[in-house]
Formats: sequence, C-alpha cells, structure tokens
Amino acid sequence: EVIKMGPVVRALSENSHSVSFKVCVTSQHREMAEEALRIFNIHPDYDLNVMAQDQTPAQVAAAVLERIGPVLRSEEPDWVLVQGDTTSVTAASLAAFYSRVRVGHVEAGLRTHNRRHPFPEEVHRRIVCTTADLHFAPTARARRELLREGIAENDIVLTGNPIVDAVQWVASMRFDREGLPACCCERSRRKMLLVTAHRRENFGEPLENICKALRDIATRYRDEIVIVYPVHMNPNVCGPVHRILGDLSNVRLTQPLNYIAFINLLRESYLVLTDSGGVQEEAPSFGIPILVLRDVTERPENVEAGTARLVGSDRERIVSNVRRLIENPDEYSAMSRATNPYGDGKAAKRIVNALLERAQQERNYLSV
Repeated sequence: EVIKMGPVVRALSENSHSVSFKVCVTSQHREMAEEALRIFNIHPDYDLNVMAQDQTPAQVAAAVLERIGPVLRSEEPDWVLVQGDTTSVTAASLAAFYSRVRVGHVEAGLRTHNRRHPFPEEVHRRIVCTTADLHFAPTARARRELLREGIAENDIVLTGNPIVDAVQWVASMRFDREGLPACCCERSRRKMLLVTAHRRENFGEPLENICKALRDIATRYRDEIVIVYPVHMNPNVCGPVHRILGDLSNVRLTQPLNYIAFINLLRESYLVLTDSGGVQEEAPSFGIPILVLRDVTERPENVEAGTARLVGSDRERIVSNVRRLIENPDEYSAMSRATNPYGDGKAAKRIVNALLERAQQERNYLSV
C-alpha cells in the first residue's frame, strides 16, 4: 500500500495549493512499511499502531475500525483514499462510510470471481467497492468489471496503476549495489530467477510444493541459474522455505529487501516466479517474464498480454514452465517483448486530477 500510494501522496503534495491531506498508517509489518515510507519521503500524521502478534483478520479489522474513528472525527475530511484489498483498507473504507465521508478506491475493479481465491482479498475488494464514491480502475478490464456490477460510468476513472509510477521513479534513481545483501552482489553469468511467495492461500502444502519445485530447478540447472528469494518474515513462510531450500549452493535466501533494492534486483532478473500482485505489475516494466504461483489471478491482463503464465503450486507444472523458458529462447523472447498492460506512469496525476475535478463540480453545483 505504501508503494502504490507513494506516487499519489507525491502528486497531492504537488497540488498543495488546491488540496490539504493527512497520511494515516496502521503499522502492520512495521519495519517493511517504515522502509518504504522513507523511500517515498512520506511522514505519517497518524499511526493506528494495530500490529499485534498472531492477529486474525477479524482482530485487525476491529482494531482499525476502533482507532480510525477518532481520526475521522478530528479531521472531518471530504475524502478518504484507500488502496487495494487488505483487511485494513476494508475496515478504513467502512469507517469512512459510517462517518458519511466519501471514499476513493485506488486499484478498483480487480476480480477473480472466486470468493476464496485469493482469501480474503476477493471479498475485501467487493466490500470496498460498495463503500466507494470514486473508483480508480487500473485497466480497461477492471473498468468493465465495475460497469458490469452496476457502478455508474461517471464514478469510474481509468488511471493505470500507480505502481508503474513508483517503478519508473525508483528505476531513475542512482543505486549502489552495496544496498543489496552480499549474497546478491556476485557478478555471474548465471541467469537469475527471482522468487517471492508469501500469500496466505499458499501457506502449508502449496508453499511446500513450490519450494520442492524450486529445489528441482536449482538442482537441474546448478551451473546455469541462481535463485534469489527474499523471504517474508511470517513463520508460515520462512519455516518451510529455509527447511527445503536452505542447503542449496545456488539458492540465495535473503531478508525482505527495501523497495529500491528489490526493483534493482528485479530489473537484473531473467525470470520471476511470484504469488504477489504487485510484482505481477512491476516486472512487465522491465520485460521480465512472470510465472504466477497461483491458480487464479485478479490481474488477467498480464496473461492476455503474454507477459505472464499461471502455474499455481503444482510442482511438475512449475518445473516444466521454467525449463521451457530456460531452454527455448524464442518462447522466452515472446514473453519478454509483450506490452505492459498497466499504464504509462501517470496514474497518480490522473487520480489527483479526478479528485480535484469532482470537487470543482460540487462547488459549481452548490453555487447554482
């Protein structure tokens, strides 16, 4: 959320003569969030501090609902902007609705049409949709989904995804490779496979199968590839990952990377295997093929454009698709040359302009 809202906050700052705003964070995954906030030079005005050990989604939702209420009463905002489909976003949008504050939903209209995949995000984004007054759709497909659900055309703005703004901005910055973990700094002719896998739906047997597939790949191509896997801190992830992959010489298991380091690692990759929605949107900016470690995706634009394939958590399917992309240059080239479906890096400006235009329309209406 910080990464995708970072460009929006910057665009709001550039329009400070027309709009004032406050930033509120929940401090879930505090270390990772604070690193991202520093990168985008964001200084939160409110910290709900909801993080506690072994929280359930229901407990997170309850904490956000309770703690954001006083913020809304104190600030009396005209709009609350939320991004995506997390538990905190869902609770914040409900709290704004209860307070009769209008909601703008960034990254609106993503759907798998399967309530349990991803769980609980698919239901979250449908709930946020019902509370929202402006829906910022990242793609034409997302816009069509919203229209199909009965959202008024005037309440939908096709913006592109602000993650492309973030990628372009970070990629333009000077980067010192010393910012990478030592194990990632080696200069090698081996192809780098970048892996991220941490979604709740993959906990347990699916993640075990993913790791076993990675072990098969690392063993088969010991002299040809190196696998880099920044491992999420959740014990449901780091436990099986280190147990299955920790002894392989061409597998680099790292701590989570800050965003600048991750983007620079991504741009040097040969192939990405991920269950992350954000990474599915970032990799096409660099022409990196993506194997999606999920059975369904709310980002089918990638698959349709040819930049991504769904491989799920099936061990043989993962290995087979990696083999094809390593051993078949034509197949790899076709994926790497596909068009990025997520925009041109101007999404944040479109979002802020739409809010300002809506405010102007309301002032004109009141003055009649």
